[in-house]
Amino acid sequence: MKALLFLLVLSWIMQLTCSAALVLKVGPTKATGNKVIVKLELQNTYAEKIQSVRAAIFLINEQGKVVGQSKAWIIGGDKDKPALAPATKTTFNFVIASDKPFSKSKIMVERILLENGQAANFLKDVQIIESP
Repeated sequence: MKALLFLLVLSWIMQLTCSAALVLKVGPTKATGNKVIVKLELQNTYAEKIQSVRAAIFLINEQGKVVGQSKAWIIGGDKDKPALAPATKTTFNFVIASDKPFSKSKIMVERILLENGQAANFLKDVQIIESP
């Protein structure tokens, strides 16, 4: 009985931690002049299209202060940018203007809209994988 209960709890925890619908891999940052480029790889694991995703990125210095930031629609956002179909990947390059030194970047997804116009839970349905 204890083993069955353990397996049920473990299965529930795995579902909570492995059910990300948008997988976002953050590539290494590249600084050129007063611009910083952060490459993102996005994968849709929903059963439907992701119409649009809005995100913000922050450049943070050694003291933990924000020295640069940018917001953008990383998927969709207007009629010229396509939605992301189920089980597909795409890339997006964030370009941030900053001439100050920074030690890391932090990305936050602010909004996810699905094909049916419904908003997804961006706090629960996003898995962010940072580059080493």
